[in-house]
Amino acid sequence: MTTAGRPSALITGGSRGIGLGVASALAARGWGLTLCARDPARLAAAGAELRSLGGRVESVAGDAADEACLAAAVDRHEAAYGSMNALVLAAGVGSAGPLAGYPVRRIDKQFAVNVRAPFVLVGRALPLLRAGARDDPARGGRIVALTSIEGVHPEPGLAVYGASKAALISLVRSVNAEEAARGVTASAISPGYVDTDMSAWVADRIPPGSMITVADIVRTVDLVLSLSPSAVIPHLVINRVGGGPYRA
Repeated sequence: MTTAGRPSALITGGSRGIGLGVASALAARGWGLTLCARDPARLAAAGAELRSLGGRVESVAGDAADEACLAAAVDRHEAAYGSMNALVLAAGVGSAGPLAGYPVRRIDKQFAVNVRAPFVLVGRALPLLRAGARDDPARGGRIVALTSIEGVHPEPGLAVYGASKAALISLVRSVNAEEAARGVTASAISPGYVDTDMSAWVADRIPPGSMITVADIVRTVDLVLSLSPSAVIPHLVINRVGGGPYRA
């Protein structure tokens, strides 16, 4: 168990959207949190909001593509809490465009944030997650990766984003294959369009009111975190009503 007997989680992209929604739910239940996000001002505002809900909050501002930032986040978490019960990978970037002529720099950015950063974070956080599972065997250690339906059912114009999310889903499967025996399991959650800033670019053809809500994703993450250590949901696809089973 972590400092003062409270569970703890490190959340990337924790200053807004799904990441902040998950952080808010955990803070209200007294979890200790470490947030990692790019915008210092937004991160500070999120921290103040979460503390008002009863959570202890550490924060590290920086780009998820920067390995030094990721290392600092894990180090800060360890110094504050000693171990980790959950790693929530909510940070992500995406951009649309056809395969023909798609800029390589945009490929590199999406894979740096959506694949490389989670891989680095998981590797660095595993000792803390194993310790969390050992100290709190009734809870275990959980990794929750926010992926996308695009990683399962590609659509035109989102090939690179979908490929990066497919790689993240594969990483989740590898965690379960290698770490379940140590009490650390992972779940990938792949929703269609969620009503966040990241989906604003399609609001002209898909009304935000018809999108999956952040609250829906928060409840799903809560379900994953509430499972006994003997159960794991490796991958869960959440369809948007009206979007069809193979479309975001």
